[in-house]
Amino acid sequence: MPRNQQIHLDNRPQGEAVASNFKLVATDTSALQDGQVLVRNHYLSLDPYMRGRMNDAKSYAQPQPLGEVMQGGTVGEVVESRSPKFAVGDKVVGFGGWQEYSVVDANQPGSLKKVDTTHVPLSHYLGAVGMPGVTAWYGLVKIIAPKEGDTVVVSAATGAVGSAFAALAKARGCRAVGIAGGPEKCAYVRDELGFDTCIDYREHKDIRSMSAALKVAAPNGIDGLFENVGGVGLDAGGHLFGLVAVVAGGMPASTFFAGERVEAVVCDDVEAVLALDDVGHRRSLITSAPTRRVSAWHILVAATVESDASPGI
Repeated sequence: MPRNQQIHLDNRPQGEAVASNFKLVATDTSALQDGQVLVRNHYLSLDPYMRGRMNDAKSYAQPQPLGEVMQGGTVGEVVESRSPKFAVGDKVVGFGGWQEYSVVDANQPGSLKKVDTTHVPLSHYLGAVGMPGVTAWYGLVKIIAPKEGDTVVVSAATGAVGSAFAALAKARGCRAVGIAGGPEKCAYVRDELGFDTCIDYREHKDIRSMSAALKVAAPNGIDGLFENVGGVGLDAGGHLFGLVAVVAGGMPASTFFAGERVEAVVCDDVEAVLALDDVGHRRSLITSAPTRRVSAWHILVAATVESDASPGI
């Protein structure tokens, strides 16, 4: 069995994570048992959520244990197999973590998925055709469901989900408005990602200013808001237009709507929030019941989205 190199979380960061928080460990790869496969990981997804998991605090996911391999999504190749489900050479996506090799129980549901790299590069299964791309697609197509010519807005527009959202929205004939921080990022949003325009949230730190910027960027109104952050952008968008808001797992546990603090989004594993206009119109409903009314908004909270089981989709 090959020698494995792993990166462990050695101690918890105070502020920004630095190299001294981690430890490089070399270890022998254990012999495979029946039903297991050995994967050589070629690419690792480094995601913002990982910093939160380094804290020993309650969140939507368990904290990363100290002295163990840092967890994370990976894509790689099966190099040894004792499972009839996988053969040597298969390209796979899984959760192998920060290590060169991972031993995976192929009988564990969801632990490993075979992927086709004939037309799609392996690394893209961590991005455009992986979790970020599917998140963007689901929020846009299944929840917002825009028509050609509609205007859609997405916060964190330079992120993995936001950038995929732009391509999907433009392919459907929508006007795409991004929200990002700083002139360099906004230029990237417009010039590289293909958004029609971008709002620099650093220049609009209150609801009044952000609302004015949104009116300029979306003169015909907002038909769909894909919200990844919460705060002023969500408040301004909903207060102005009161249509649909989608939260893709990254929003804080509580936020502000129309100037009031709302403890509506307090469930663990919250994946989506839909905001209805004052008449109660909606594009779609995932689950749950109304929590409380804030200004012209009705807020509904949904637990983790299950695409095959969610009612109303």
